[in-house]
Amino acid sequence: MRSNVNLWYILGVFFLVVAGTYTVWNVLDHGGVEWVGTVGLLFAFFMAVMVAWYLGRVDKSTGGLLPEDSLTADIDDGDPELGEFSPWSWWPLVLASSAGIFMVGLAVGQFLLPVGVAIFAIAIVGWVYEYYRGYFAR
Repeated sequence: MRSNVNLWYILGVFFLVVAGTYTVWNVLDHGGVEWVGTVGLLFAFFMAVMVAWYLGRVDKSTGGLLPEDSLTADIDDGDPELGEFSPWSWWPLVLASSAGIFMVGLAVGQFLLPVGVAIFAIAIVGWVYEYYRGYFAR
């Protein structure tokens, strides 16, 4: 895991060097700073350092040994419980369709925005309460 932390720090240093080079190049070529690219590259630097710092903290708190690295680990040690998913559920499709209708409403006509929001509300309620009604009720 320590190698992952080092790779993210190296990536952060790369973004910082590229941001400096980009800024100097624009000052020399155009006579001023091009703020969008400079700020974007600096944000990329900060995000890479943030991920590296987080992984470093996780490495320190777990002792640095992942289940994939241990020779005595079982297959189930690296397979955590991810949650409960309904493979028969149609509500995620309805939810994605509502997001699509909302986005089309942003692009084409604003009359579709309330339609997308209404379908979104119905889909969220249906997805949350699908285990409380019907065949799979608990």
